[in-house]
Amino acid sequence: MTSFRDLLRDAKSRIAETDTAGAEAEIVRPGTVVLDVREPDEYEQGALPGAIHIPRGFLESTVEGKLADKDARIVVYCAGGTRSAFAADTLQTLGYSNVVSMDGGFNKWKDEGRSWSTPVRLTAEQRNRYQRHILLPEVGVEGQAKLLASKVLLLGAGGLGSPAALYLAASGVGTLGIIDMDVVDESNLQRQILHNVDRVGERKVDSAKKTLTLLNPDVSVVTYDVRLGADNVLDIFAGYDVIVDGTDNFPTRYLVNDASLKLDIPVVHGSIFRFEGQASVYLPHQGPCYRCQVPEPPPAELAPSCSEAGVLGVLCGIIGSIQAMEAIKLLLGLGDSLSGRLLAYDALEETFRTFKVNRDPECAACSIPKEQLVIAEYDGLCMPHPIAPPA
Repeated sequence: MTSFRDLLRDAKSRIAETDTAGAEAEIVRPGTVVLDVREPDEYEQGALPGAIHIPRGFLESTVEGKLADKDARIVVYCAGGTRSAFAADTLQTLGYSNVVSMDGGFNKWKDEGRSWSTPVRLTAEQRNRYQRHILLPEVGVEGQAKLLASKVLLLGAGGLGSPAALYLAASGVGTLGIIDMDVVDESNLQRQILHNVDRVGERKVDSAKKTLTLLNPDVSVVTYDVRLGADNVLDIFAGYDVIVDGTDNFPTRYLVNDASLKLDIPVVHGSIFRFEGQASVYLPHQGPCYRCQVPEPPPAELAPSCSEAGVLGVLCGIIGSIQAMEAIKLLLGLGDSLSGRLLAYDALEETFRTFKVNRDPECAACSIPKEQLVIAEYDGLCMPHPIAPPA
């Protein structure tokens, strides 16, 4: 019968090892990945700075979701060097070509006085609330902590802003800003699910804050009961990680686009009309911007608002939920965003279509240095109002 020592010796014969000093020299090199394969309770007591945590027992099933580059230099460690040796051997079997195990592990590293830190922790209540997120290897405790530290600004507490805000709050996005200068009307309740009959006549931002804080007390809701314009857009946007755009007129969309380019803040766009909806993502100076997609607004008669043409209420939930998903993906660096693509949904056909959107090298907004971009009002474009009530 093969003993554990024989298995360990065989594993070590197939891998590269380094001592703690060698690992420290490796870690400072750009592109090096540090992988901690200890159990969660060990990891929470302290870890190497910037380490990715995957318990040894979950390595085979989850590592490819967290470490996509199989040619990256990976330094693996555990408590003493045994589990990391087996982990390094497994990684090589999975096709990772540049792996080294740190002999002596975290215990020796810490005893020698080398740099380490205590990972972000969640409270027992937060672990319970977000346990379905934590079970996802692509999210985990680190991802949830990142969501709790993130800030998302929603433009509108209406048809699109309502479902987006609800799911972002439920997901634990720590700060939600909401800008809207309208009041709750009975005609809103068919689709704007942040509000209810008792809130008719109340300011929408106040109603939204009540709903979201009742849903998740972890979330701080910042309200802006103001008109969004060239005079305040940069001040309001500053400090947010993602903008979720639920506005329904071209002047505001162009204003939002220019401000996002100026501040390097991605925008998750959504729009709806009757039984159809669209969604996209604009990553400043990386993919096409809104002006690349819509260089000139259509005539007013070809772009009626939802108040003129109508909209199926549940459509708002579908597109708003897609916006929430895209925002979370951006915050966590997951998957492929809708940057460079326009997702079109037809509720009557129950179909999704994706159209490629190319960046315009001569775009009036994103083809010039952001320092040269002038933030201005666009009241004359298509619709006369600088910001209309969101859908």
